[in-house]
Amino acid sequence: MDKFNDLVSIQMHTMEKLLFLQSELERCQEIELQLDALNQSAELEELHLEINRKKQELQEIHRMFEKQTEEVIHTYQQLAVTHR
Repeated sequence: MDKFNDLVSIQMHTMEKLLFLQSELERCQEIELQLDALNQSAELEELHLEINRKKQELQEIHRMFEKQTEEVIHTYQQLAVTHR
């Protein structure tokens, strides 16, 4: 059961990172709209790079979260079989 709890704890931490990154991405996209409206192309180009980095990081964290979910499910299924 300890392994299961550890896995769930790690997954919750990953979820926190995922949610934080999503909010940061949304914030950057709002700034992007403002810069675009102000025609500030240099800042806009820099922001596009930041948005692309955040999107890539978000994809990586999402893949990690999916793997962790699979591991949590597998561990839970093993516990269920063991405790029958």
